[in-house]
Amino acid sequence: MSTPDAPVPSVYPVDFHRLEARHLDAWHTLRATNPSLDSPYFHLGFTAAVHDVWGDVRVVVGAGAHGTVTSLMPIQKQGRLARPAGWPAVDFQGPIISPVTRCRPEDLIRAVGVRGFVFDHLLDGVSGFESWIEARRPSPYLDVTGGLDGYLGRASRSGKDNMGQARRRVRKAERELGPVRFVADSRDPARLDRVMSLKRAQYAATGVRDALVAPSQRELLLRLLRTRDGSFGGMLSAVFAGPHLMAAHFGLRDGGVLRWWYPVYEPAHAHLTPGWVLLRELVTAAPAIGLRRIDLGRGEDEYKRRAMTGHALVCEGMVTAGSLQRRLHRTQRAVLDGIRSSPLAPGIRGVFRAGRKRRS
Repeated sequence: MSTPDAPVPSVYPVDFHRLEARHLDAWHTLRATNPSLDSPYFHLGFTAAVHDVWGDVRVVVGAGAHGTVTSLMPIQKQGRLARPAGWPAVDFQGPIISPVTRCRPEDLIRAVGVRGFVFDHLLDGVSGFESWIEARRPSPYLDVTGGLDGYLGRASRSGKDNMGQARRRVRKAERELGPVRFVADSRDPARLDRVMSLKRAQYAATGVRDALVAPSQRELLLRLLRTRDGSFGGMLSAVFAGPHLMAAHFGLRDGGVLRWWYPVYEPAHAHLTPGWVLLRELVTAAPAIGLRRIDLGRGEDEYKRRAMTGHALVCEGMVTAGSLQRRLHRTQRAVLDGIRSSPLAPGIRGVFRAGRKRRS
């Protein structure tokens, strides 16, 4: 990895636990110079949590002619491939690098001895990756500067309508269940257990791949809930009506940016649109708790389309030294994209869901 007019630097991998003070200092310094790296996924604490749980994170370091650290890319090896550390749970990917530095992604795969580096949420605009990008997709967000009034001034008509409906549902919930109460930042691990249980039930009901099936993934969320490094850490929010949980969300926060990660609601209260009630409470509380943006993450969920005020672009692709490997990857991605966009997609998910039930 190098700057446009500088000699090609050396590139070398370092086990995460062997990073030196100069590497850690460079991580903080480079990230501070690059506004596009404000997602909590680029915080050193996220990579540390991933390594604490899985223990196999390596950081590919790019160094200038005099040994100055110019870039850091945390990765994990999966067989003969490398992926961004934390995959598949990491929704913004890329090197920790200054905005003016050009990458040489080919150096990465040579440094760690893999056939390819696969990415699916790479920040758009990382110089040097252009020729390896196969697709770009929108990643919606909510600009919550100014709280609810500020959001409503930027929201689409459907976003405004849903927030208005959520206000009416709050009054209905109070009549049916009791006073509505919002908790912005809970530290209760039992409450997080409930979030994970509800999310897994949702995955099973919809036929979506269970992102929490691995105990290590659940351990990662608990580790992040306990993490408090300045303004970085897991953030667990919930809305109650009387004694009843309506909806909750566990996300990852750094400063003014919150990644909307695991939202859930109690199915018994679905008629109260609890997810929108929770989102409205969080947007309303944003100025008091210091939030300016909520990243909803890539996806085609209807609520994201309705709620968003804008979007970033994230990229899919694969860096590889071999053309055959790249063609295979493109073919696999094209097949998966075709399945997702097919009218038969719900039926296909139903087949997989039935198969899992028979095996259980």
